Parts: sequence; structure tokens; C-alpha cells
Amino acid sequence: MTPRQLFLRHQAQTSDFPLLLEIERAEGVYMYAPDGRRYLDLISGIGVSNVGHRHPRVLAGIQAQLDKYLHLMVYGELVQAVPAQLAEALHRTLPAHLDSVYFTNSGTEAIEGALKLAKRHTGRTELVSCLNAYHGSTHGALSITGSEGFKNSFRPLLPDVRHIRHNDFADLLLITERTAAVVIETVQGEAGVRVPSEYYLPALRRRCREVGALLILDEIQCGYGRTGTMWAFEQFGIEPDILVCAKGMGGGMPIGAFISSTEIMSGFKTNPILGHCTTFGGHPVSCAAALATLQVMQDERLAEGVAEKAARFRAQLHHPAIRDVRGCGLLMAVEFDSFEVLKPIIDHALAHEGILTDWFLFCDNSLRLAPPLTITEAEIDEACAALLRAIDAVVGG
Repeated sequence: MTPRQLFLRHQAQTSDFPLLLEIERAEGVYMYAPDGRRYLDLISGIGVSNVGHRHPRVLAGIQAQLDKYLHLMVYGELVQAVPAQLAEALHRTLPAHLDSVYFTNSGTEAIEGALKLAKRHTGRTELVSCLNAYHGSTHGALSITGSEGFKNSFRPLLPDVRHIRHNDFADLLLITERTAAVVIETVQGEAGVRVPSEYYLPALRRRCREVGALLILDEIQCGYGRTGTMWAFEQFGIEPDILVCAKGMGGGMPIGAFISSTEIMSGFKTNPILGHCTTFGGHPVSCAAALATLQVMQDERLAEGVAEKAARFRAQLHHPAIRDVRGCGLLMAVEFDSFEVLKPIIDHALAHEGILTDWFLFCDNSLRLAPPLTITEAEIDEACAALLRAIDAVVGG
């Protein structure tokens, strides 16, 4: 049987219409089918391949660790050089109080750990998050996801969850002395790239301090240079109590983390001991890939080039069918009238132009642009020309 037949017969599906694009290898911003056809990746595996596919230094880091050992023991028991070095390297990119890193296998697992940590530290139960927010698919993360349609089939979920409107100052008063934590994407992703106003996040930070709630920033999609700084919160003059990251940090390998102060994180040591456990969190191969990814980000100054590259996309993406181009760095949304207009454009771009993109879970009239940060000016020009041809082919010039 062919890989396609095996995929359809034995691999669990998440929709009735998978892309069914068969990829044999990938390099940089391109993916290649078995017949050699090349596809330009404009979504980075949904914000994962920030340093491009198979970056040589990431591969070298993985190989070096493969030559030493793989999994040895559950999280947090043995001293392993690479995870410890990665934790220290991450700390050096962050405010001083964010000095304790807990590694997980994914972003949704990191959210789960952050929620438990906030409840443990505050002794409170209420969790506050935003409407149209996406934080993951496990039960706790799904509970704070702000789309009823996305989660109703899986109830009952966590109790004592309240949702507020993103960027709405009046709703900040709904955060009270009952609130353990507010969980918010620094820049909303699946809502269609919604950037908060200049004063909203500082006001949220103040409100959390007033009532003693922790502020958890979800930078799973918008962190790691995606918005033009290493961490998106740097652009808003605030600091979180807990930071959650994943996706782009592994260079293509599965890894996530939640990061807080040693004081807050110490809550997992007692009452009970092993208050949060994972078998594969901090896997040495994933950590080796993540350490190499961070070093590439820093040495190649990838975040510093993001604003100019985003501006190059904006300068070219003009068409009567485009209603808006929103974004923060290379996390961008190109808005059309409806999903019925957008979906044929996405399909045409893939089938006829070799351009891979998609839409957003909670904003299906907007096309996602989140290419590897390594994309060149020539590749941006190629992508924009192809997208405009696809739009012309579907809706006319």
C-alpha cells in the first residue's frame, strides 16, 4: 500500500478533508513531494519552523545528542547537560524573575502545567481567559479556550472558568480576588492575529497585581522572534508571572515549556511532592534541537529582520479582494469577505502555485501568513506574486 493509502486507512483523522499533500523532504522554506514538486511553506507548520526546515545547526545539535543518549529517566530526576543548558539560555533572554523552566512535550501540556501552578500558588480556583483565544486541545487548555463551538462536544470541562473580551478595558473588572490567573495570548493567533492596543496589556498587568492574580502569557505561537522581538511581551512594557512557549522553540522537534520564578515553581515540590510530572518532558534530543534553535535565532539575529520582511509582504499584498492585512511581525492575517472567497484561493495557491497556507480556527475569512523567519526577500516576492495570481484566478483582477 502507498503512504497515502496507509494514512487514510490507519492514521486517525481530524477532518473529512485533510490536505493529503505527500511530502518526502523539506529544506529551508520549501517542502518537496515525491515527484519533486516544490511547495513554499508560508505557515511554518503553524509557527514551528521559525529557523526553517532542517536547519544545519539544529540537525548537528540533534546528531550530537543522539551519539550520547536518548531518554534516561522521568523529568527532573537526573542531571542532563543539554536540558540544563537550555534552561539557563532561556533565562538569559528573560526578565530576572523568570528563572525556573519546566520543560514539556508541547504547548498544550505547558498550559496545563501553568494552570496547575497558578492554582497551587494562589490557592484560588477561578481562571480567566479571552473570547476567541486558543490555548490547546487537552481538557484544561480546552476549558480556557474561548470558542464554545470548539469545545461544547467535550463537556464537562474545568469549572470556574470565566471569559472576557480581548482588548476590552471594562472587562478587566471581572478579574477579582477569586481569580487564580488570567491566561492570555500576548498577540491572539487563532482569532485572526489580534494585536492589543498600546495600553491594554499594561492595564491587565496592573489589575492582576491589584487583586493578587497571576498573569500567564501564552506565547506558544507569537513567541520566539515571530513578532520581531524574542518575546512578544517585550513590545508592550510588561512582564508575566508565568510564560508559556512551544512551537518555534524546537526547530521542528516537539518541546514546550512554562517558565516562572523559583519561588512560584517551588509549589510543585510539596503538598504533594511531584506536584507535576511528565515522562518525556525535557527530552534530551528535543532540548538539543531547542538549544541549537535558540543559538541560531541569536547568532543570525532573525528577530531583527522580522519587521522589514513583514513590511515587504504588506507592500505587495494589495488587491481589490483583500479587505485588510493585520499582523505583528511575521504573524499576519490577510482578510477576505468570507470563507467562501478565501478557501478557493488557498486551494488554488496550493494546487497551481505551490504555495502552502491556511486560515485561522476562529477567523475563517483570513489567510494565515507565518513563514520561517529565514525567508529571503526573493522568496517573499515569489510568495506574494503567487498569492496575487491565485486571487486573480479565483475572483478576478
